[in-house]
Amino acid sequence: MEYKHDQRPSFIYTYASPDEEISLCQLEMRSFFGADAPPNLFRSKIGIDPSRSPFIRERIEVIYEGDSVAEIVEQVDQIQTHDMTFKVIYVKTNDLEPSQKIEFDEARVIERELGWHINGEADVRKPDYVFGIVTLGGRWYFGNYRKSKTVWLQHQKKPRSYSIALPTRVARAAANIAVPHPDGVKAIDPCCGIGTVLVEALSMGIDIVGRDINPFIARGARENIAHFGYDCEVALGSIADITETYDAAIIDMPYNHFSRITSEGQFSILQHARRIASKVVVIANEPMDEMLTSAGFTIADHAVARKGSFSRHIIVCL
Repeated sequence: MEYKHDQRPSFIYTYASPDEEISLCQLEMRSFFGADAPPNLFRSKIGIDPSRSPFIRERIEVIYEGDSVAEIVEQVDQIQTHDMTFKVIYVKTNDLEPSQKIEFDEARVIERELGWHINGEADVRKPDYVFGIVTLGGRWYFGNYRKSKTVWLQHQKKPRSYSIALPTRVARAAANIAVPHPDGVKAIDPCCGIGTVLVEALSMGIDIVGRDINPFIARGARENIAHFGYDCEVALGSIADITETYDAAIIDMPYNHFSRITSEGQFSILQHARRIASKVVVIANEPMDEMLTSAGFTIADHAVARKGSFSRHIIVCL
C-alpha cells in the first residue's frame, strides 16, 4: 500500500472500563502514555498495540486529518492499495455533542464516500487493509485501524486455578503497569502462584521469569504457561534466595486472611523485592504505605480495583 502524508506518527485510541476498574484503567494509561487519558478517546504520539490493554478498544494510526470529512475525502485519493483489498470503518466512539451525533445511516454514507475515493477494491468481509475514521476535538482523523483482541479472556480457562488468583484483566493491567515498554526490560514475578501474571506478560512479549515457594503451585504455573503455548522459567524457592537483579518485579502479596503469612513475612518479601528490582508493582488487599516506606520504597502511583466488597490495591514502587 502507498500513500503520501507529512504528519509525524500519531495515534487515536478509544477505551472503556467498568466503574470498579476506572482507577486501574487510568493507572495503566499513565504508565503507557505518561498522563491520565481523557474520557473515551484521546490522541498520543506513543504507539501501543491495543491488544495489550484490557481497556483499549481501538487504535487509528493517523495518516490524514482535516476539519471536515470532505477534507479527508480529498486526501484519500492518494492511497494506492494495488491488488490488495480494503475496508473503511467509522469509529462510533467520539466526543461529539448529542445534537451532532452521527447516526448509523450517516456513518455508512461516510464510509462509502471514503471508499469510493480510495484506489483499490473494497471488501467488507476479509479485507487486506482496514482504515478507520474518527472525529476528536472538532477535527477528523483517518488512518490504519486496529481493533483490540481480547486475548486475556482466553487465559481465563486455565487447567490449574484457585479461587484467590488474580482476575486476568487485573493481571494483564499489572504487567503493563510494571513493564509498559518491554524493549530491553527484564522482569520477575517472585511469588507467581499459578502464573496468572506470567501468562499475561508472556502473551505480550515481556521478558519475565517466575518463582514460587510452594512446589505444587509452581508446577501448576508451569502447566498453565505450557497450556497456552508459552515458555519461561518458573523456579522453586523463596524470594530470599534470588541473587539476580531485574528492571521490574510484580508481587501479588499473600493476604493475611487467605494465607498463613504474617506481617513480618510480608515485610520480608518487600525488603527482598527492593533488593532485586528497581521498580516493583505490589498488589495487596489493603494500602501498605507504611510498610512499603519502611522497606525503602517510594510510592510513585496507586490504583484500586474493586469487586463487590473486596478491593485490590495496585501500588507502583520505586
